[in-house]
Amino acid sequence: MLDNFSPHKHPEVRTWCAANQVDLVFLPTYASWLNWIETEFAAVRYFALNGTDHRTHTEQDAAIGTYIRWRNQRAKPRTAFAASSKIRHPDYPFKAA
Repeated sequence: MLDNFSPHKHPEVRTWCAANQVDLVFLPTYASWLNWIETEFAAVRYFALNGTDHRTHTEQDAAIGTYIRWRNQRAKPRTAFAASSKIRHPDYPFKAA
């Protein structure tokens, strides 16, 4: 699952995917909330970066690393994302650009 970043659609990427039997699924424009990694980026920003004043990149890297280790120790598989969202309903109107 990918966003619509142009390198994801490069001919070399498409060729590699076809050769390796990989199907790319693109998110709709302005639907980053459907991409689970976006929630993780938001958490890193909130817990490791917001309201901080790191003097060096090393300090900042340490804060990010500390959060990621903490998060990984408590990680659980995601099983039901937006289960009650109307976009998951079969009659939701599909919009494609």
